[in-house]
Amino acid sequence: MLQKIILAIAVFVVILVALTFGEAILVEAFAWISHLTGLVIHNFSDIYYAIHDYVRAHAAKVLLALLLTIPISLWIIKSKSDELKKPNTHRKIAIVLAIFLGWLGAHRFYLGQIGWGVLYLIIFYVFTPLVIVLALIDAIRYVFMSDEDFMPVRI
Repeated sequence: MLQKIILAIAVFVVILVALTFGEAILVEAFAWISHLTGLVIHNFSDIYYAIHDYVRAHAAKVLLALLLTIPISLWIIKSKSDELKKPNTHRKIAIVLAIFLGWLGAHRFYLGQIGWGVLYLIIFYVFTPLVIVLALIDAIRYVFMSDEDFMPVRI
């Protein structure tokens, strides 16, 4: 159940990012990342206010992303339910989560590694660039890992 919820959240974030940065993806992405890293170092409440301001300014995009997320997530879960149980699929989902939401430790939570996920959140609060690099390293590690090596990671 947790995996399905995380999958839906990942789909939502990917759609929202695609809608937000579709016009000028590189310029906006770099501005957003530097803005986010500057806010996180100060306080978690800054993140809340940044999200609040974003939702107020781009309510239509958020609503559209939510409306697209629900049917896409349900379709993926229904049509790919057998494939989602395969270890190779878990690795692919973990890679996508590590790339897009790795700075929150979403890939670690998805794999059932709650302690590591909490550690990522702590590092995110203390020094955000480090957790971004660690998440990308995890994504690269998962890409080059064999199925046998990946299975113990899930435990």
